[in-house]
Amino acid sequence: MMGELMVGKEAEISLDEGIMVGYRYYNSKGIKTAFPFGFGLSYTSFAYTDLRLSSEQFDGSITAKVTIKNTGNTAGKEVVQLYLSAPGAKLEKPALELKGFAKTGLLTPGKSQILTFKLTPKDLASFDTAQSAWVIEAGNYTVKIGASSTDIRAEKNFSARAQIVEKVNQVLVPK
Repeated sequence: MMGELMVGKEAEISLDEGIMVGYRYYNSKGIKTAFPFGFGLSYTSFAYTDLRLSSEQFDGSITAKVTIKNTGNTAGKEVVQLYLSAPGAKLEKPALELKGFAKTGLLTPGKSQILTFKLTPKDLASFDTAQSAWVIEAGNYTVKIGASSTDIRAEKNFSARAQIVEKVNQVLVPK
């Protein structure tokens, strides 16, 4: 029956939100939610320490390492999330974007594990309509490691120079 209602009717879909969808919007606007993106519960607690970046300058890739330690009284696993904040000087960017996540093994009380994340040019790139390309905007970037999008436990900065990551062809351009 639904198909009959749509036959012969023109429809237009407007995607006005752009890149500001979900947690990207709420975090960028400072709007609190009942359960932030990445939220989870555990029977124990974890400390995030010793965040290290392989370089202070992005040159093709950058690696982030962080130590996760079970500081509670019960064995448990932790899902660690890596968010990235970009300069956003010329191109619209949310306050932070999820770029990776990893889960520890089962950590008994007092035990720790080092987790490693790798960022590539595509992780830093934004689409620039003026250039029809995915580009890295020059400036300072911040790696943020946390238990959710609002529970950031450690952060470190690095810089990147402007570069084109991938050129695209203009197809299906709206009239």
